Amino acid sequence: MVRRSLLRRGISRPEFGSVIGAVIVFVFFAVVADGFIGPSALANTLYASSTIGIMALAVALLMIGGEFDLSAGVAVITAALTATLLSYQLTLNIWVGVVVSLAVSLAIGFVNGVLVIRTGLPSFIITLAMFLMLTGLNLGMTKLLTGNVASNSVADMDGFASAQAVFASDVLPVKVTVLWWVVFVAFATWLLLRTKVGNWIYAVGGAKESARAASVPVAWTKIGLFMGVQFAAWFSGMHLVFAFNTIQSGEGVGNELLYIIAAVIGGCLLTGGYGSAIGAAVGALIFGMASQGIVYAEWNSDWFKLFLGVMLLGAAVVNAWVRKRAEASR
Repeated sequence: MVRRSLLRRGISRPEFGSVIGAVIVFVFFAVVADGFIGPSALANTLYASSTIGIMALAVALLMIGGEFDLSAGVAVITAALTATLLSYQLTLNIWVGVVVSLAVSLAIGFVNGVLVIRTGLPSFIITLAMFLMLTGLNLGMTKLLTGNVASNSVADMDGFASAQAVFASDVLPVKVTVLWWVVFVAFATWLLLRTKVGNWIYAVGGAKESARAASVPVAWTKIGLFMGVQFAAWFSGMHLVFAFNTIQSGEGVGNELLYIIAAVIGGCLLTGGYGSAIGAAVGALIFGMASQGIVYAEWNSDWFKLFLGVMLLGAAVVNAWVRKRAEASR
């Protein structure tokens, strides 16, 4: 056994590059953007990071397991619309819509996972098809039931206040989603590093056939990861419902790429079997700092995508170097 220094162990961690990147981004905007490090600005940054981070976390776990979910962005809106349309049209307590929405979201994840396992097709194809179906379903059902492209407001419905306290309240000095984000990151980190399920996730993403030969439940692990993404989509959808009261049916398109970008910036490899929950959180934090930093710097928001692209490219290069260092040190 070779004893490695704390520094060497840190460098070999998947999130090492993203942590360095986060420090650079923070210092950069602290210098060029007035007010970026003020209390309200930091609260806004954490909130923006959490709305991406909750989804990026689940997507990162799925990527570590060797799969993608391109329906993740639209699934958030599907969950939100399910809760609002059902509750409003049937004049039910909003919590009924919340529970039914959770069941629908988990069912979508289950279907995605089963189709990937049963057909052997790439998850890219399966979830792209689900993305298209959900996009059309969101728009079609909303127009059919409301006559326009947005759901009706549910702000005055029974159960709204209690549900808002859970999903979209202000917990001074930050939004409750920030606290939920921290809880989810802590749970995912424990799951990956301290449980056999975490070993299964790394195994099925790194070497599926070898994992199967070692009696790892490959199929159920992957199905569970797809369901995990949809659980995160449900939670994010509920936040939208109780933060804004009404939902636009065309939202969510393209957000799946932001979740994947945050995961990759955080150290996940597109080939699977490598990454961390903390890295995904740092990747989302970089996203939040960039989106808010550009506003406080009073730059044209058109530059945001350029900044994000540079960060993605830089993260991919750093992540490749970190993995080589990690493999060389074993």
